[in-house]
Order: sequence, then C-alpha cells, then structure tokens
Amino acid sequence: MTALLRLVWERLSIYLPVILMGVLALGSYWLVRNTPVFAVVGTAATVSHEPDYFMRTFSVKNFDALGHLKSEVLGVEARHYPDTDTVEIDQVHIRSVSPQGLVTVATANRGLSNADGSEVQLFGNAVVVREPVMDNHRVVQPRMEFRSDFLHAYLDTERVRSNKPVTLIRGADTFTADAMDYDNLDRLMALDGRVKGILVPQVAK
Repeated sequence: MTALLRLVWERLSIYLPVILMGVLALGSYWLVRNTPVFAVVGTAATVSHEPDYFMRTFSVKNFDALGHLKSEVLGVEARHYPDTDTVEIDQVHIRSVSPQGLVTVATANRGLSNADGSEVQLFGNAVVVREPVMDNHRVVQPRMEFRSDFLHAYLDTERVRSNKPVTLIRGADTFTADAMDYDNLDRLMALDGRVKGILVPQVAK
C-alpha cells in the first residue's frame, strides 16, 4: 500500500508544475476580466494670469511675405500672458507701415497688444500720429495726432477709438472731446461729449 501511494505521488509530482501553472493562468484571466477599470480623468492645467516670458530693452520687427517692414515695436520691458495671449509693454513705441506706405506711430507709458500686434491699447500719455499722406485724388492729407490718457488703435484697419477725453490735431486745426471714434479708411470721425474745435483758415497761395 505504501509503495502504491509513493508511486501515485511520484506521478502527480511530475504534473504538479503544469497544474499550478494552469491554475495561475486561470486566476490571472479571472482577475483581468473582473477587475474594475478606473478611468483617469485628465484635469486641464489652469493657466494663471502670470507672464511666461519677459523681454527687456527690445525691438521686434514684423515683415510681410515680400520682406517689407510692417511694424516695429520697441519698449523698456514686455511681458507675455499666456491666458490671454497678450503682451504688455512698458514705455511702448510702435511704428506701423501700411501696404500703401502710410506710417503710423503710437507711444504711451504702457501698451497692451494682441497676439499679432494689429490691435493695441495705449495707457498714460497715449499718442498716435499719422504722418501726411496723399489720397487717391493726389491731395495731401495733413498730419494727424491723437492725444489722450487712453487710446485704442486698430493698426490694420487704421482706426483709433477712446472713451476718455481726447485731443485731435489735424494740420493746424485742434479739436477736443470727451470720447472719439476715428475711421481713417472711411474718413469718418465721431466726437462725443463736450466738443470744441479751433479751425485755422488756410492761407491762399
């Protein structure tokens, strides 16, 4: 009897590793099928209103596809804010050249520009100057200058707006108002609030 048991045990011991491996494989398969899957919820990184890069005492030039200068921006310090994709510039100086060669210069204590520089808000001692230009009728349009504590300049569309008191100098003429909206392309100007003007008669040549 003892010899028979020993023989059975020896034969079982031969197949025992295979049996154990099969049990482990079945157990692993059961665990995979029955383990709950927890979805990983991705949390978008919160973008704070903190600058992600600085520039100091800089000059940035922008050119068109033909290599012509479109604009140049200078300043003491610039800070880029990724949440709004805007650039804040201290002691900003912007020179913009239209495809027709029209030069516009904007300066202020502080400027806030959008990503492509086509829209600039000017704060503190804001000045926008449009140099004299010849129109389609070969008539020279005089130099124009806008002054205010705040000016909103749209450089591509040649528009200047302000909801603050503003002074407009056109050639020798001067206008003041509480608010202004000037569209250079359509040659339209809206002055709101207390509007005053000084017109200087042109001397016939």
